Amino acid sequence: MAPTTRAGALFAAVILALYALVAAVVLTEPADDPFNVIARLAALWGFLALGIATLLTPFLREIMKIFGRSFLSVHHTFAAVGLLLPTLHPVVIAIGAMNPAVFIPIFSPWDRFWALAGRPALYLLYIAFAGVLLRKYIPKYWRWVHGLMYAVLLFAVVHGNLIGTDFENPIIWVLFNTLFALTVAAFVLKRWRMRQKKRGAGGSSGSTERR
Repeated sequence: MAPTTRAGALFAAVILALYALVAAVVLTEPADDPFNVIARLAALWGFLALGIATLLTPFLREIMKIFGRSFLSVHHTFAAVGLLLPTLHPVVIAIGAMNPAVFIPIFSPWDRFWALAGRPALYLLYIAFAGVLLRKYIPKYWRWVHGLMYAVLLFAVVHGNLIGTDFENPIIWVLFNTLFALTVAAFVLKRWRMRQKKRGAGGSSGSTERR
């Protein structure tokens, strides 16, 4: 394993600063209920981890260079945090309210579905994670299943914008909406690179056949 480069250290410092910034915003808001504070932190930190994990996907080679380790080791670190904390979010709410109904998705009316879109997002998160575990058994489809992560992020950011307490803070609003926009851009970039790679491979094989 190669040592982390200066760029890698800078990247890590920026990530830690973002987590500290989110914590500062949450902890400076007045709150009498500790369960509420923990739940909000878990949701925001979890979204941050998932967003970063998704944002890194088009940059496999770059991540290996700056961190001196495989892309998957970095990606999976953020993904693990992004799986644990969003799970903790409703668990803490359920314990605080003594009401397990927070785990039940609501599909109607439409505006209520989106306001509580964090509920189905949690189950989609597990399905997307299962896609990676089952990649050996569904080699043709696991990427599509794992791609549900983008739907998870969409549901989560809409949920946060509609009823998230901390999204009323402009820092949180800008940070998380920008992060979601960047993940969409990363998805487009990834698809574009894949198409370019396929076209290049097709052109190479065509040149070989003509020879």
